Amino acid sequence: MVKTDGRGLSTTEGEERKVGGVRRAADRVVHGYGGFRSTVARNRVLNLTFRVAVGVIGFAVVILGVIALPAPGPGWAIIFLGLGILATEFEGARKVLHWVRTKYQAWVHWLARQRPVVRVLVSAGILLVVAVCAWFVGAFALFGSWLHLDWQWLGSPVSNYFRL
Repeated sequence: MVKTDGRGLSTTEGEERKVGGVRRAADRVVHGYGGFRSTVARNRVLNLTFRVAVGVIGFAVVILGVIALPAPGPGWAIIFLGLGILATEFEGARKVLHWVRTKYQAWVHWLARQRPVVRVLVSAGILLVVAVCAWFVGAFALFGSWLHLDWQWLGSPVSNYFRL
């Protein structure tokens, strides 16, 4: 049987059960974390140590995402993961993560409303940026060396500065 949810999207009963099961599992994890967190919060030293550890780990993951950003790969996803880690303990990170999610959703909705030509041009622009970043960090030269291609244009313009 097909139903329509509040947003006008149609769902089947199987999809509802699957989503409901995932929500219940997520609720159990959140509830379990809440119990663990309240136990840790009772001890001042343990609470501070936990917050510092979460801050260091979250910050390290964000920095890793920023480093991965210009290279082809999941740079933004790593940054969002780091913000999610930080948001478990810090209100400022929670606000930043909410703001980023809002902007991301606005971007996705804007892109979905555009004509196919605009979507293709945006996708081509993103691929061009990724390709330029890959060339800049030397990915093309690396693949060229694997294929025994000695083409000058494959080399990164910064490779001479770093002796690559």
